[in-house]
Amino acid sequence: MSGAIQPYPWGSREVLPQIMGVPPTGEPQAELWLGAHPRAPSVLRRSGTNRPLNQVIANDPIGELGEDAAQTFGGELPFLLKILAVDQPLSLQTHPTLSQAQAGFDSEDEQGIPLDAEHRSYRDRNHKPELICALEPFTALCGLRPPDSAAALLDSLEVDALDPAISFLQAGEIAPALRWLLEQTPESGTEIAQQVAAACSKPGPFPDERLWGVRIGEQHPGDIGVAIALMLNLVRLEPGQALFLGAGNLHVYLRGAVVEIMANSDNVLRGGLTVKHVDVPALLDAVNCRPHDVLVQAPTGPCFTFEAPVPDFSLTRVELDGSQRFAPSGPEIVLCASGSVKVAGHKITGGGAVWVPAGAGALEMAGNALVFRAATGD
Repeated sequence: MSGAIQPYPWGSREVLPQIMGVPPTGEPQAELWLGAHPRAPSVLRRSGTNRPLNQVIANDPIGELGEDAAQTFGGELPFLLKILAVDQPLSLQTHPTLSQAQAGFDSEDEQGIPLDAEHRSYRDRNHKPELICALEPFTALCGLRPPDSAAALLDSLEVDALDPAISFLQAGEIAPALRWLLEQTPESGTEIAQQVAAACSKPGPFPDERLWGVRIGEQHPGDIGVAIALMLNLVRLEPGQALFLGAGNLHVYLRGAVVEIMANSDNVLRGGLTVKHVDVPALLDAVNCRPHDVLVQAPTGPCFTFEAPVPDFSLTRVELDGSQRFAPSGPEIVLCASGSVKVAGHKITGGGAVWVPAGAGALEMAGNALVFRAATGD
């Protein structure tokens, strides 16, 4: 199967071409999608014929997904697998719960907002939990800090205009602080953002966070998102380490390359740091304002399945040196991230993938490669 490249402007121009062993195009190549999302389905080659994976599944959902997955997920592949190559910070964003997605989608339908409209927030009725596993050192802002930590960081900038937000945080109230920042007028938001970015360029406590404040401020001058980004945990993943992000987790991916698996959705609620549609009311309704413990997972062996507390997906990382047999219990996508591997008679290299339908039986992988197996969850 072959995936679809998404040329978002924040993407690296070199990383995906390096992984896939092809010449760079000179344009950003941000994401490689592998799955059956109707916006960019993978192409499956069978018996000399190329067909979109979503059509293949729609024609025989039980044969491709298995009876259990077909019934549980309405005859659709419940996960989407990606490689992300991040060169510049993504938007300040979160994702809805399943019930929020269903209500939001139906509401925008009732308002007559076309599915492909730029100002549409809900493009499907699904939630979008996700798990990332680093292919190289990866940096992100993820989940809200404890209020005392966020207050200390913002207070260290000595920006008087932030005092109302700091007061909320010192009282342990994260949601009002976040709302106060997001609901600034364009004029006051721009002024606060400029002061925050300038303050981040000065030496002081939280030097790593200040450095990213400068970079974000340079990329998005005058965007209040720079102040909100400083309320999030700064996280660094080393290759092989992983992080699960549930619904409502406010985050900004900053730099690096990861394999990402998620529920089969494209619902993104943005609060800033982007030229795309920003929907502050929807984000405030969806965001989880409880402080987040950053639970980094690290593989404990050459074959390791990361913890993901959702039924939609699971991700197994395999450092393959030789051969290994596996017996899928449902549909899988096998991705080669580096090296070379032969799966069910198909040889793939970096960025290559094989679709394994349910009922394929026991299979063998052979080669020297870093492999990821994407499957449904428990």
